[in-house]
Amino acid sequence: MRTAFVRRAVLTASAASLALLATACGSDKADTKADAKPSEAAATSAAPAAKGKTDAEATALVVTQADLPDQIVSAEGAAKAATESAGATVDKAECKPLMQAQSGQKVGTATGIGRTTTKAKPKEAAADASPEDKLKAGLEALGATQTLVSVGSYDAKGAEEAFAALKTAAAACSGGYTVTEGGEKVKYLDVKPGAAVTAGDEAAAFTLTMDLDGGEKSANHFVIVRKGNALATFYAFGVTAEQPKTVIDAQVKKLG
Repeated sequence: MRTAFVRRAVLTASAASLALLATACGSDKADTKADAKPSEAAATSAAPAAKGKTDAEATALVVTQADLPDQIVSAEGAAKAATESAGATVDKAECKPLMQAQSGQKVGTATGIGRTTTKAKPKEAAADASPEDKLKAGLEALGATQTLVSVGSYDAKGAEEAFAALKTAAAACSGGYTVTEGGEKVKYLDVKPGAAVTAGDEAAAFTLTMDLDGGEKSANHFVIVRKGNALATFYAFGVTAEQPKTVIDAQVKKLG
């Protein structure tokens, strides 16, 4: 999601092991050592490195409305936001991977990427609800957690390298950074470890404190999960944003 858009919205996202087998040839003599012969498996070369998918193929791996019936899912909005944020810059070079992931850009050597956005469906007030309850329901709908979901695909160990780069960036940028997009500056005051996430082959979670107008602050959530040669990132924001566990679980499940 475009960083500037996020700010405005807050105010109004095995290694497989190869077993080598050997067959032993028996000897007619009990005191003679058996000669070990390499098996066909031993002669076979290591499994080929994983091949990354194209944008279209990676998009097919991204969660849809059918996967998240309790969310409003929109791939179109995510694609538009990623295009508009392509020219964004960050004041610290070491924070660039974070900025890229936050806005749905490719991180590292991704061969393809798919994106979508999700938002919890609002709970409508009862027909006979008081004006105050209806207003409360409306405000809760506006502040519901929105999540930009991106799935990048990589050749060989590219996903592992991108995952490591994002963890390194989060540590290097713990003191904050500033993103400039379309002439608007958005300041993140800090990057801290978030609630632990157990998913995929490896996962990490962070919270990013965004500086809002008037001295207000907003806590956004950033989660990364690697599954094989796919890297899923989740950037969640909102007035009272929460870590999007339901979205994360559904996306990891779809990655297989």
